[in-house]
Amino acid sequence: MSIKMIHHICIQTEKYQESLDFYTRILGFHIVNETSNFHGRAFNTWMKLGSFMIELQTPKEGEEFNKWSSLNAGPVHMAFIVDNVEEEYERIKSLGYNDFKLKNGKVVYKVLGENLFKIKAPEGTEIEMRDTDIA
Repeated sequence: MSIKMIHHICIQTEKYQESLDFYTRILGFHIVNETSNFHGRAFNTWMKLGSFMIELQTPKEGEEFNKWSSLNAGPVHMAFIVDNVEEEYERIKSLGYNDFKLKNGKVVYKVLGENLFKIKAPEGTEIEMRDTDIA
């Protein structure tokens, strides 16, 4: 196989500043390149965490994005491994971010014995945090 690794995911947002703050301040990505007026878009920005990158872009001028739904085909969420799920949940809460997904009334819950939680980014992307690699 010639594929070596995942390079990036492109996330489109109409809430550029809120999404940029979320990925940098809350999740710890750093900006590699921020380009304004990029091919009819207000912004096209590259952010990196380790070897993983996010391309964050706004809609083209005069266009609106369809709202995110877990009923859409294609990617539903992305997941990150953290050292400790409970500590990561508390760290994110301490930064003032609180858009967590509840499951059975709980933020941190178990799936097949593994701790995890999901947080929703400003543009709607669902992000899972787990402390065990299931592979």
